[in-house]
Amino acid sequence: MSSESMAPEGVDLAVLTAFMDAKGLGAGSLTDLTVLTGGTQNILLKFSRSGRDYVLRRPPPKLRGNSNETMRREARVLAALAGSDVPHPGLIAASPQETMDGAAFYLMEPIDGFNPTMGLPPLHAGDPTVRNRMGFALADGIIALGRIDIARVGLETLGKTEGWLERQVPRWRAQFESYREFPTWSDEIPGVDTVGAWLDAHRPPGFRPGLIHGDYHLANVMYRHDSGELAAIVDWELASTGDPLLDLGWLMAMWPEPGQAALTPVTPWEGFPTIGEVIDHYGRNSDRDLTHIRWYGVLACYKLGIILEGSHARAGAGLAPKAIGDRLHASTLNLFQRALRWIDGAAP
Repeated sequence: MSSESMAPEGVDLAVLTAFMDAKGLGAGSLTDLTVLTGGTQNILLKFSRSGRDYVLRRPPPKLRGNSNETMRREARVLAALAGSDVPHPGLIAASPQETMDGAAFYLMEPIDGFNPTMGLPPLHAGDPTVRNRMGFALADGIIALGRIDIARVGLETLGKTEGWLERQVPRWRAQFESYREFPTWSDEIPGVDTVGAWLDAHRPPGFRPGLIHGDYHLANVMYRHDSGELAAIVDWELASTGDPLLDLGWLMAMWPEPGQAALTPVTPWEGFPTIGEVIDHYGRNSDRDLTHIRWYGVLACYKLGIILEGSHARAGAGLAPKAIGDRLHASTLNLFQRALRWIDGAAP
């Protein structure tokens, strides 16, 4: 079987080979082609050339309106993180031009690691102390990310930081209201108005801008095989500038709670720190002020709940599987219940 026949839809090996030739990245044919999986809709293709391994990343064959801009954004962020202590895939080369079947793409270093939501290897599954370190290492990843000087690395224009705090509730409330275009959707989400009003009334007085991953949780990291340390933070498509404490708030919203189905389940869970312990660890090892951290956790519940509700709205219109829509709707309800408990004074 030829390497061309093993290439997934959307990957033009002739274009890729010509790009690598122009960049001086090896010579000859591309071998050992393997499509990587793990929940992303983007294409990940691992291959070798001249004894070196690469991973190609490009959008799915059916491009969305912002697919190429997302690829360019990811490559820009990875380039800026080079040499930092943020665990990340090393960028090798990027093609911002849309030359691969209309898509931009980039090449990165393979990651020697595993995603915990896909199953734990024996070391991690068998030792709760290793799992404990996994939880704190997750916090360490965003502690390091929060230290990035966005001006020094050229990312100050990645997003608009002026008015960032003030824009959050109106932005996501507008998203929620947009679901009314689906006539089968019901807006009965207990707490959506209460949570939005609380966020506006308790907004922090200011923040120190930094780099945000934007979707930081256990499904978007890889761990080392030999320890509980992070091998890399992955899936940078929502990276932007704003308040890095939202990444910690995202962990608060996503952290499993007793009696509730986890959005990103890891088994076994025993040994992982509580979210309160994760917050304390972040506070001890970061110079960011956690006075208003409850607000960021509530904001993350609000934002994530509204995002997930979009799948429910689309499912009701026959544009997404009903089972997935129902499951995510249940998650939305749980997120708003969690936010309401925190508003009422419960500890995260």
